[in-house]
Amino acid sequence: MTIDRTLVMTLCTLSLGSWISGCSSLRPLVANTSPQIQPSTSTIPSPTISKNSTPADRSIPRYKHIFTIVAENKGYAQIIGSPNAPRINQFAKTYGLASNFYGEVHPSEANYIAMLGGSNFGIHDDDAFYCQSTSSDPFCPHAQKPNYANHTIAAKSLLDQLQEQGLTWKGYFENLPVPGSKAVVFPSGIRALYAAKHNGFMNFKSVQDDPNLAQKIVGLDRLSTDLKSGKAPNYSQIILNQCHEMHGLAECPNEDRLIQTGDAQIGKVVDQIIQSSIWSSPDNSAIVITWDEDNNPRQKVAPQGCCGFDPKGLSNFGGGHIATIVITNHGARGVVDPTPYNHYSLLRTTEDALGIYEYLNEAGDLDRGVKPMKKLFALPVTRMN
Repeated sequence: MTIDRTLVMTLCTLSLGSWISGCSSLRPLVANTSPQIQPSTSTIPSPTISKNSTPADRSIPRYKHIFTIVAENKGYAQIIGSPNAPRINQFAKTYGLASNFYGEVHPSEANYIAMLGGSNFGIHDDDAFYCQSTSSDPFCPHAQKPNYANHTIAAKSLLDQLQEQGLTWKGYFENLPVPGSKAVVFPSGIRALYAAKHNGFMNFKSVQDDPNLAQKIVGLDRLSTDLKSGKAPNYSQIILNQCHEMHGLAECPNEDRLIQTGDAQIGKVVDQIIQSSIWSSPDNSAIVITWDEDNNPRQKVAPQGCCGFDPKGLSNFGGGHIATIVITNHGARGVVDPTPYNHYSLLRTTEDALGIYEYLNEAGDLDRGVKPMKKLFALPVTRMN
């Protein structure tokens, strides 16, 4: 009997750790070929939690909902001022723009982890979330390297903080095969519309072990349902597929068209949220549009990071200058904030806005310039009184 190769690859991708016989020979590796900065191989610092709340932190208003849309691999100048991104530029002009915002590292995966954990925990590749040192799995191609970090992270994350506070979280992923899926790619390694390297939730052990995972890692279609029902989570990430988030695949390689498509698709998501009853309610809600990293050009002339940036460091050796836009339902309008920020700043701000006031790892690093994004989340004085 002849079995279609694509079908077998799909079944391989969907298996949750017990690989179907022959999968290893069928699943191609999709390597990141961009030039890499070689970070230090020094010991990964132990996780830390800081409670160094400042007046600036306490000035961040309480938010009921924060929706974070993460796009891919585009530098600030590729987006802001580009005719290929009219909707994003309109959001930046109308609401708030962080004009001096940076990713932490290259390639993608560790930046998603940083947004949730305040560190990349020594991860410097796009290997699968279950990879460990000496793993032989084809989705762990770097596992034989010295000082390889465990890609399943036992440390506390924003998701744990939320649950401790009785708050809710959810990840919405376009082309996720089934709710709660632990697939690495889907529908196949050749055509990875969904890629777990862009799902930082899955790197945390508490998420992998969550018995309610199918209610928290869901398809993008669930966003509309949750908005209509008024049951959107307190914190969410919204990740489009690799042809819609500006990353690109063999079927969507054109750079200008990628940005145009991503702009339109992100605009649709924003429209869904701002047209919902959540947005018109008295409660504060925010939409953050950010990128994981820039396009990692070979010639790097501008600053590559901030807020503890160290070219030879482990968790902030520079992911490049990226755009970050903050859209609020009741906040200030027309704000351009030139303060240096990165994803650790965004995590700290999220912790403040949701009333957590403890800061994970480098989100607590005030001495190195990590600070809350006060201007972009502020409310008009008249509303605060």
